[in-house]
Amino acid sequence: MTKVMIPTPLRPFTDKQDAVEITGSTVGEILTQLTAKHEGLQKHLYNEDGKLRSFVNIYLNDEDIRYLQREETPVKSGDTLSIIPSVAGGVPQ
Repeated sequence: MTKVMIPTPLRPFTDKQDAVEITGSTVGEILTQLTAKHEGLQKHLYNEDGKLRSFVNIYLNDEDIRYLQREETPVKSGDTLSIIPSVAGGVPQ
């Protein structure tokens, strides 16, 4: 199983869990299983075309999947997948 870390803004869709265990052999399979189990996540992670939203960053064991094989990146039991929403803003100087 792969541990999927859920960011605070998305926890209402996972029964307030900060992490869930999901089975799959690729990042894409893990995300498919995650959104099937917790349906409310679908619209927050994917756009209308079924593509990951540009502001959603996915890390596999601290590696950004954009620099690996994206959703085709293989995962193994014991890996950790982190969903990190982009943060914008700040204080003008």
